[in-house]
Amino acid sequence: MSNIIALVGRPNVGKSTLFNRLTKRRMAIVDPTSGVTRDRHYGKSDWNGVEFSVIDTGGYVENSEDVFEQQIREQVEIAIEEAKVVLFMVDSIEGITPMDQEVAGMLRKSRKQHLLVANKADNSRLMNDAGVFYSLGVDNIYPVSAINGTGTGDLLDEVVKLLDKEPKDETREDIPRFAVVGRPNVGKSSLINTLLGTERNIVTDIPGTTRDTIYTRYNKFGFDFYLVDTAGLRKKGKVRENIEFYSVMRSVRAIEMSDVCILMVDASQPFESQDLNIFSLAARNNKGIVIAANKWDLVAEKDQKSVRRFKEHIKERIAPLTDIPVIFTSVLNKQRVMKAMELAHEVFQNRQQKISTSKLNQVLLPIIEKNPPPSIKGKYIKIKYITQLPTHYPSFAFFCNLPQYIKEPYQRFIENQIRSNWNFSGVPMKVYFRKK
Repeated sequence: MSNIIALVGRPNVGKSTLFNRLTKRRMAIVDPTSGVTRDRHYGKSDWNGVEFSVIDTGGYVENSEDVFEQQIREQVEIAIEEAKVVLFMVDSIEGITPMDQEVAGMLRKSRKQHLLVANKADNSRLMNDAGVFYSLGVDNIYPVSAINGTGTGDLLDEVVKLLDKEPKDETREDIPRFAVVGRPNVGKSSLINTLLGTERNIVTDIPGTTRDTIYTRYNKFGFDFYLVDTAGLRKKGKVRENIEFYSVMRSVRAIEMSDVCILMVDASQPFESQDLNIFSLAARNNKGIVIAANKWDLVAEKDQKSVRRFKEHIKERIAPLTDIPVIFTSVLNKQRVMKAMELAHEVFQNRQQKISTSKLNQVLLPIIEKNPPPSIKGKYIKIKYITQLPTHYPSFAFFCNLPQYIKEPYQRFIENQIRSNWNFSGVPMKVYFRKK
């Protein structure tokens, strides 16, 4: 199971504040539903060298306490099933509420590892008063102040003890792993079924359970890869309006365990915010990306410019990372499905590409000399040496005298120069400036 931490609890206990502190940034997914305003937050974090994903299950429902309680209960059920560790957050100032008791009861019935986090413990009195939460049937309480960070270090020390230091990987390292991700109802299941067909002898299932990401090995027509399958693992009927949240939980796990993500979008609709959120999640995890615009057969009044217009629309939304291949498919009609796999394999090769230090310096240093970084306060930046770092994704170190003065626009310029000289299509990269 992937290292996923879920923050659960009633509203206004500080889940989003703790999320922002753990991830050092704010990401929100807004999912408008009749009578409901919900924010979905998910991001990456690490502590003492252990990486993990953080999911915020916060939500707010207007004018209906009953619907609100049902919403929180369903989100907690999903978090309990999908997360490695659950952080049950309560409010040290307000004390125990009936909804706290309901969430605690659900956690007690499960066998999921969970820790009680008493937030807003901003002084010693509130820290001592947090002992009242022992009546919820927990073994340990971690008083914290998410807003200023007090106590979060001790909490994270305990969290990482419960996580996998090195996630188990039962696949062969030399075979690429492709994850099919995207919003519900964009054709992920249909794509997987089309690839696998009915001839089960072309696949090899790796043992696992429905609680884990399932690998299926595809070996046919000259292809050999693992399909990181997130579709059809269980019936989602009971998730109801939380299906978007369930999709995010599955997408996080699939992305983390993959080399390349095939992001499926609905070509008959605009590139939506949830599409962008899943794209950003893959990019932040430094995974290769192919965008498959499915249901192209449903687009009416297509002309020669339709493909170009839709590509431009996508690239506007995903900017500044625009060097991403886009393919138009119709899984229903089996159009360009195998071409999507070819693109995914090309992106996998691009992601593994290694450039020699001598070649990097030979090509890039003359470009940098003609287009040096802007001077700051009369100080001139001199880049002297370039090398590719030994990471699983493309990353480059530029050694210079004043790395602190390099601004983001010049970083973008450098990345564009790398991409214009070498093929890194579909692959996010990192550019670092270090002191020489």
